[in-house]
Amino acid sequence: MQTQASNYNVTPLGEEKLFGLSYKPTPSDRELDWDKSKILLSKTDVKGNILYANEGFVDVTGYDDFEVMDKPHNIIRHPDMPKVIFKLMWEDIRKGKNFHGILKNMSKTGRYFWVVTDFKTLYDEDDSIKSFIGKQKSISDKIVNEFIEPLYKKLLQIEKSTGVDASENYLMGFLEERGYNYVEYIENLITTGKDEKKKKKGFFSGFFSTKGFFARSNSTKKK
Repeated sequence: MQTQASNYNVTPLGEEKLFGLSYKPTPSDRELDWDKSKILLSKTDVKGNILYANEGFVDVTGYDDFEVMDKPHNIIRHPDMPKVIFKLMWEDIRKGKNFHGILKNMSKTGRYFWVVTDFKTLYDEDDSIKSFIGKQKSISDKIVNEFIEPLYKKLLQIEKSTGVDASENYLMGFLEERGYNYVEYIENLITTGKDEKKKKKGFFSGFFSTKGFFARSNSTKKK
């Protein structure tokens, strides 16, 4: 299937303006108290504007239905999120790939909540992209606190000081060291609860292995 990217207009970072909103929430450092059994389901057009939001989405985010309809999905984006994650997301879903990611969202009150999300691409009969479906659910505090939040803080720090490209370069190096792409890394975190290297050799695995570069160096010295 071809995504026919030229037929729709989505900026690489999804930086659509929040047209029609009378205000923008002020981010709070307090976590939202929400029913973590709820599933947040939303459907957007090819520009990322919301076509449908289920009861879970409305209840958790605090917005009424009329407030989110035809508004950019980034209405719930938290400013602590590094832009490179959304760049990777758009690249995947434009190609028709499912995207799994961990996101920090912001409710209407400004309070934050973390979710793991799954985005899927829907097609018209002529195989052109019609819309996107997003399903979000809660993610464990352990995964967020130990692995994701420190990584995202680093990416955001690099983004603010040097730019999105530098942030992406750091993320690619981080993932290459572990032998994963971003989606694989997230899936492994959720499955194992550990930040571990892929068993199959990755780009850095032999270099950093104690049986690899350092072991060979010591062997050379002994000779």
